[in-house]
Amino acid sequence: MNFQAVVFDLDGTLLDTLQDLADAVNFALNNNGLPTRPISDVRRFVGNGIVNLMVRAMPGGEVHDTLTDIEGDDQRMAMHARLMADFRMYYDAHCEDNTQPYDGILSMLERLKNAGIKIAVVSNKADFAVKKLIPAYFGDLVDVAAGEDEAHGIGKKPAPDMVLSALKQLGVTPDQAIYVGDSDVDIDTAANAGMPCISVLWGFRSREFLVQHGATQLIERPEELVV
Repeated sequence: MNFQAVVFDLDGTLLDTLQDLADAVNFALNNNGLPTRPISDVRRFVGNGIVNLMVRAMPGGEVHDTLTDIEGDDQRMAMHARLMADFRMYYDAHCEDNTQPYDGILSMLERLKNAGIKIAVVSNKADFAVKKLIPAYFGDLVDVAAGEDEAHGIGKKPAPDMVLSALKQLGVTPDQAIYVGDSDVDIDTAANAGMPCISVLWGFRSREFLVQHGATQLIERPEELVV
């Protein structure tokens, strides 16, 4: 292992959070009289934070991809605000109902830790959820964990801000670290931070999708990261 630190994505990389995310999305939609979404839709919608997740989950989300796309539409913006409030309320109470680490994740993290590798988690998931899930599932295996914090001027992925902040806290530079994630957002994030990216195949995106979006190093099992 010729690196000093690993920066991990969270959803689809370390934790299988999909069912709990889908349940929160559908609670919010149903609570506002909107049609719910199958889990296959939610799988496609995640990756760019819950603000954009709820834009995509709304009717017409196949056209409206980000919050910018609905700005100026007062009715949609008001609905989005209600959906966000309901999502946050439900997910805060239920984010551990079905969520579990993927097979092999805990042993992989333990091997990295025992080898003296520093570990960070950087996610577009809401920071409140990251701060709840990381201690619950990984204890002290993770040195630095950060969720979306644009309110304080830290750009979310694929901007490099969160990753560079985490590396600074770890005391390492981008050339001393690798990035591990499951999506196109992660590939772009690693490139923007000047880091190599390892794409995992057990998460929310297929091999074909990842290769189409520039993946060059792919692994099928967590233990491949530490062999």
